[in-house]
Amino acid sequence: MLRDSFGRVATDLRVSLTDKCNLRCTYCMPPEGLDWLPNAQLLTADEIVRLVTIGVERLGITEVRYTGGEPLLRRELPDIVGRTVALDPRPQVSLTTNGIGLARLAGVLVEAGLDRVNVSLDTLDRDTFKRLAHRDRFDDVIAGLSAAHEAGLRPVKVNTVLMRDINDHEAVPLLRYCLDQGYELRFIEQMPLDAQHGWSRENMVTADEILAMLSASFDLTADDLEDRGSAPAERFLVDGGPARVGVIGSVTRPFCGACDRVRLTADGQIRNCLFATEESDLKTPLRAGASDEELAARWIAAVSRKRAGHGIDDPSFLQPSRPMSAIGG
Repeated sequence: MLRDSFGRVATDLRVSLTDKCNLRCTYCMPPEGLDWLPNAQLLTADEIVRLVTIGVERLGITEVRYTGGEPLLRRELPDIVGRTVALDPRPQVSLTTNGIGLARLAGVLVEAGLDRVNVSLDTLDRDTFKRLAHRDRFDDVIAGLSAAHEAGLRPVKVNTVLMRDINDHEAVPLLRYCLDQGYELRFIEQMPLDAQHGWSRENMVTADEILAMLSASFDLTADDLEDRGSAPAERFLVDGGPARVGVIGSVTRPFCGACDRVRLTADGQIRNCLFATEESDLKTPLRAGASDEELAARWIAAVSRKRAGHGIDDPSFLQPSRPMSAIGG
């Protein structure tokens, strides 16, 4: 198993398929974008599937989530999903996406075996969307959400980052919208993962603030917090249920003690945490002819060095050099 020195076992693998994205969300990258990784540095589809297979068949991975950048930009995505669900034991396979292109691909991904999808949506206002993402693609995201729902990827989960004086007034409308559409909304505290390194705790909308805003319009009841396990979201029944809303307080309500996640970047690096400053290279030995046993041993060694927590509150905390788009969410 992928066990660290604190007894945590990694069973949830997040795999970035590309660092490229077709939006420029302000909490991730600058309007002009970033220098993308050269294609030769990216893992091929076969290399991705080989490493995922090692994780599932040898190391106890039970859930695989494909991320980016924007994973829908990876042409081989349906093939990668199909080969992943064919593994034995079969892992749960999910996708985190900005939704652009999902209207076209939702049915294809369901046929390939995709189990569920998380779609980012930070606003219901087209002008605010353009301000945040620096692209006029609001209609594409809404269409992608609808297509995922109709294709059977239910409940579609919506990820929202609130930013002070930009979209924080939309907390209640966003929840109403998701309740009406049958989506499950999750608010995520803005994290220090922007390429510009402009994040500050003072400007972050906290989990407590989000819950206060929602509680003014809805009756929120904690939903079996004792059974939360390693789930990042605190979930609440809305007006008695069955609908739920989640709040992921990565900064102010860290859940590091129960973390079961490990990440594989698009260029083949193992990362134990979004905020890690260390990586472990699997691509170089893989391309040099390492056996599955050797790659598994390297992976085990990498996870064994996982730190106790993300350390954001530590005075010595340094934001990782890679932004979210290059790490994989």
